[in-house]
Amino acid sequence: MHTFLIAPTGFDAGLTSVSLGLVRALEQDGLKVGFVKPIAQGLDPNEPERSTHFARELCHLNAPEPLPMERAEHLLSQGQLDQLMEEVVSLYQQAAQDVDVVIVEGLVQDQQHVFTTYINSKLASTLQCDIILVGAANTQPSHELAEKLEIAIQAFGSRSHAIAGYILNRVDSEQSIKQLSAEIAESSQLIQKRRIPCLGGIPLEPELMAPRTLDVANYLKAKLLHAGQLTRRRVRSMSVMARSVPHIVHLLKPGALIITPGDREDIILATAMATLNGVPLAGLLLTCDAEPDERIQQLCHKAFTSGLPVLSIDTNTLDTTTLIAAMSRQVPADDLERMERVVAFVAERLNTAQLQQRIGQTREKRLSPPAFRFQLMEKARHAAKRIVLPEGNEPRTVKAAAICHEKGIAHCVLIGERAEILQVAEAQGISLPEGVEIVEPAEVRSRYVAPMVELRKSKGLSAPMAERQLEDNVVLGTMMLALNEVDGLVSGAVHTTANTIRPALQLIKTAPEAKLVSSVFFMLMPDQVLVYGDCAVNPDPSAEELADIAIQSADSAAAFGIPPRVAMISYSTGSSGSGDDVEKVREATRLAREKRPGLLIDGPMQYDAASVESVGRQKAPDSPVAGRANVFVFPDLNTGNTTYKAVQRSANVVSVGPMLQGLRKPVNDLSRGALVDDIVYTIALTAIQAEQLHQH
Repeated sequence: MHTFLIAPTGFDAGLTSVSLGLVRALEQDGLKVGFVKPIAQGLDPNEPERSTHFARELCHLNAPEPLPMERAEHLLSQGQLDQLMEEVVSLYQQAAQDVDVVIVEGLVQDQQHVFTTYINSKLASTLQCDIILVGAANTQPSHELAEKLEIAIQAFGSRSHAIAGYILNRVDSEQSIKQLSAEIAESSQLIQKRRIPCLGGIPLEPELMAPRTLDVANYLKAKLLHAGQLTRRRVRSMSVMARSVPHIVHLLKPGALIITPGDREDIILATAMATLNGVPLAGLLLTCDAEPDERIQQLCHKAFTSGLPVLSIDTNTLDTTTLIAAMSRQVPADDLERMERVVAFVAERLNTAQLQQRIGQTREKRLSPPAFRFQLMEKARHAAKRIVLPEGNEPRTVKAAAICHEKGIAHCVLIGERAEILQVAEAQGISLPEGVEIVEPAEVRSRYVAPMVELRKSKGLSAPMAERQLEDNVVLGTMMLALNEVDGLVSGAVHTTANTIRPALQLIKTAPEAKLVSSVFFMLMPDQVLVYGDCAVNPDPSAEELADIAIQSADSAAAFGIPPRVAMISYSTGSSGSGDDVEKVREATRLAREKRPGLLIDGPMQYDAASVESVGRQKAPDSPVAGRANVFVFPDLNTGNTTYKAVQRSANVVSVGPMLQGLRKPVNDLSRGALVDDIVYTIALTAIQAEQLHQH
């Protein structure tokens, strides 16, 4: 097992985000990672230690509780360094159980604790760590960065040969990381001689600095006039409004916190208009302890009872703005959404290849949720497919298309009126990349009528009927797929499942070897990915259909890097129970084995016998699947949908899907509550399916 200590080269290096970003990057490589922050540092003793808290909440790691700083200071003042290191080793051993690599977050430098560098070097020698240095690059030129790195390397004394590399945080986006690391090597003989590599550069990303409107309200102790989406909106810019309305219209943009005296009714009305036009402002902050006239409040009632948060504060506009500017950039402990974005952003920009060489050979690579998501994106990029999105004017879909284009996940084709889509993008503050294609339905509809009549002639479809059906953009997108103009289709953010699947069944049809269309969800459990089928399509499959669903689900698992071990779920295990429902599962298991002799499949099996090793050993001691199943096939839709929803909500598990299987070409359905990230993952899934169907 290997250990890396993350240590800063100066103040404000951003150690928490870099440490957890490195945990995520190594997890994406399929490694099992442990994390420990041995000694707590925090501004507020009542708050949890942030690195440990986020390691537990976001990375689902069993990170031990750090020693309080007071304890460390007390032991040092008594000359008991050995005792302090013993206590640190005990914490380290908790984090190091059953993992391939441990990340130890060192102490951050600050004005109060002058001994941090000394303690970091002691940690490195006590825990036998390789050292990764982290420096903030936005405040200094390359020769100063090189100087600080050299001083930090020398501070590790006898262990300075174990420097694994350095990471530059908060790099100005104009600077190229390659160029910066070359300049650093040029300025430092030590870095050049020892060939100490740059393991990555993290650019300054203003989007990741955006606090929630809630955080600003709490910090200012502002009075809440209307909550709106206080916890969901983010302050991306502050606009102090003092001029007349025509001069400030351009500042009424997504994520803007509008700061104005409470008696400036003209500005309050303009803010209300922007809100009603669909601009998601961060909020309206009224200063000078003044509230608008009641008649104006009445006029703005609809805007003020929508998503717009409205706050009030006693101080004047200038003092309020100065106060907000001094607000800490730290991510609050309860803002998991922002910290998740920070961790993912850092992980994406780290190069772990050289660390992998140091770590060497580990046990079998595991497919943790981060590794699964990372593979998903990599495979989709590699597939380079065109995916049609019939709900082209839906805000989440537009945002997802922009992300897919920026990250190279897929080439998205939006169906909808160009003007409307561009307006939605502008209102949401999304800059649509040029490569995102927009298809105006009115302009192209007529050319799909004849091919659609041809496809459905056995069902007596006439041209006027086809024309009418093609007014539905999902039908239009499905025809584009049927004619090979695109590789896959994703819909369902505003349409029902039936609305997405019906055209596919009529126009795309099932794959040659498939008897039916079914679905799977990928359940991203804390430490592994499970496949659940069928939780979305078939209400009560027969034994033959259930066997088909099992085989399709096993194939889907294998296609996404999960070696399938299939459990056919029932209310009884093995031969213990009887009844029609159990018999159906028993027969389905027999048929699936017959069709696929090499497949690891067993059933009927209760859920606990399939998923918990101790129960599996007791209830089905000879089963190759019991206690180790990763593909769960449910006997009917009632059981499948209930189980997936119960697990998703109770265990707070992310589920990716449903992914449809058994069609000749990939069509996938979204849940109507889908988040932007869900849509991005579904587009990636669809692209990979298209690649696999193409290979077959």
